[in-house]
Formats: sequence, C-alpha cells, structure tokens
Amino acid sequence: MATVDSRTKYWEQAREQGFDLSWLSQLQDHVMGDGVEEYSANDTGRVQGSIPRNNVARFGAYTFRTKSEVWAHNLTKLYEEFITRQWSSATDIPWETIQALPEDIEAAECQLATFFTQVEFVASDVPGRFISTMSPDYQEVRLALLAQVMDESRHLDVFRKRALANGGGLMRMTDSVSDVVGGSTDNAREFTEFSSRLHITGEGNVLTLFRLGEMMAYNDAEKAIYRRCAQDEARHVAIGVLHLRYMNEFSPERREEIHCYLDEGESRQATGAGGENPAGQNQLTSQALAVLLGGGKDKMDEGQNILRAIRQRQTKEYFQRLKSAGFDDRIHNGRVSPVLLEQYKAAA
Repeated sequence: MATVDSRTKYWEQAREQGFDLSWLSQLQDHVMGDGVEEYSANDTGRVQGSIPRNNVARFGAYTFRTKSEVWAHNLTKLYEEFITRQWSSATDIPWETIQALPEDIEAAECQLATFFTQVEFVASDVPGRFISTMSPDYQEVRLALLAQVMDESRHLDVFRKRALANGGGLMRMTDSVSDVVGGSTDNAREFTEFSSRLHITGEGNVLTLFRLGEMMAYNDAEKAIYRRCAQDEARHVAIGVLHLRYMNEFSPERREEIHCYLDEGESRQATGAGGENPAGQNQLTSQALAVLLGGGKDKMDEGQNILRAIRQRQTKEYFQRLKSAGFDDRIHNGRVSPVLLEQYKAAA
C-alpha cells in the first residue's frame, strides 16, 4: 500500500531523473483550487473551465448563478471522500447474521427501518432538485450533491431490505412525507434555506442515531448498516456546515436570514412537529426506539431513559455544528430554543 512517505520519495526520484512535474502544481491550482468566478454568465451548459463557443444556443436558465448562494470551501476534497467510501447493500452487509427476533423487537425494527426508508427518499429527492438549477461553473457543489443523492439512495435501499429481510415488512409511514426532514425542507426554494434545514438540523439528528446504532442493533447486519450509514451521513452534514461557514465569512448580511431558518428547525426539533426527528417525543419512531433500546415492550421505561439521553446528545452535537459554522452566538444571546438549551445543559 502506498504511503505519504513512499509517494514523496517517488516524486523526489522522478525530479532527480529530470522529469518536469510542474503540471502537478497546475493541477492543484486549477482543478483542486477555489478560483471560481463570483458570478456565472454561463447560459449554454458549458462545463467549468472549457473554452466558450460563439453562436451557441442559450438554454441554461440557471436559478443559482452567484457563488455566495451555493459555495463552500473544500468541497472537492469532500467529494473525493464520497467516491472512495462507497459500499453496497448487496455485498457489504452480512445479511446471514439476521436471525428470528421476538415479535415486539422485529416490529420496532421494521417501524424504524420504514422511517429511514422514507426519510432517505426525501433526503435524496430534495437535493436533486437543486442540482439542475445551479450553474455548471459551480461543479464542486453539484458533484457533492450528486454524491449525497447516491448515498441516500443506498440508505433507502438498505433500510427497505432490512424491513423485508426477517419477515416483518414495511410499517406505517410518518404522517407528513414532505416535512420529514428538517424545517419544511421540501418547501425550501433557496439553497441556503434548504441546506440549513436538511444538513444542519435534519441530517444532524439522523447522524446522531446512526452513530449510536449499535445500541439498538440485534445482529451484525444491523450494526454494519448503522456504521456505514453514519460515515455517509457525516459527509452530508459537512456540506451544510461548510456552506454556512462560507456564508458567515462572505455574506454576513444574510446572517439574520439564516438564523430564521435555524429558529424554525429548532422549534420543530424541540416539539417533535413534522416527525423529522425519529427520537422526538410522541412519535411512532420514538416508541420503536424505546422498545429497541430497552430490549422489549416490557422494558420501554428503561428505553425511554436512554432515549432522553440520545435527545440530549442530538442537541449537544447540533450546538457543535453551530459553533463550527460560526452561528453559536445564538446559544449565548438567548435566541436558541429554551428546550434545546436545557437539553444541552443536561448533557454537559
């Protein structure tokens, strides 16, 4: 396996033998760099960096043409991580480890798998709507969203398979499909609005559950599902954090607008409205989680205690995302949801 030291030695030997490696610097500067124009006048679908042609029909009525509307630093590197960490539900999950489970455990597992099947459909469908409305000059953002769509499609597939794998089947869906992630993510018509609601709030809550998946897994197949989905979901959350960080730096005039999006997401997270948080109170999924965490219907009280700790963990990680993105002032100035603030203090 190649290491950093071995690759460095290889390039040093190449230079000593007279090879011109200046193209590597050009590749880093022009392909891996951040030299994208602030405004895109691209109306012809011309790919980023290609030579314009005269008299080409204009057909690209792109809604998003300004870099500050969609951009984030380091998306190229994030995309490279996306494509190098792909996996398959057919070959990378040990389905043979699933054995017969008690009826209440299997029903709870299928209810949770149904929710994740639904939520991952929305989490792939909504980003897909923004890709074609974005200028091709911002291909890094497009590629990151395309990779997210690919990840979420795989999640939809793997949780559907889990619901069907042990004879339980798909259960009841949440009442509102369009509101299932974040604060009305499905209704977002602006990229920052969409990203704040999906990546920062909705995906963040799901990420916490995936990270704790082994607590509610009953076989190696479920452990592998949660572990692999968690590494994917972390990249999706990173898209939102990196975008808000960029907005905070280059579009400070939009901070109040972003705070309003965060207000909505926090309200829904605190009350459980919309059903977007599977660990929210009085949800079908929260009851299922209590059964799985406690070890059965007769141990739901113990499961509810663990679930309260998970909600506190969700809030703590949400506050960490706010801090990383540069919006943690809302934690200290009284704007953050009082319910979430109490959960954060309890988790400290």
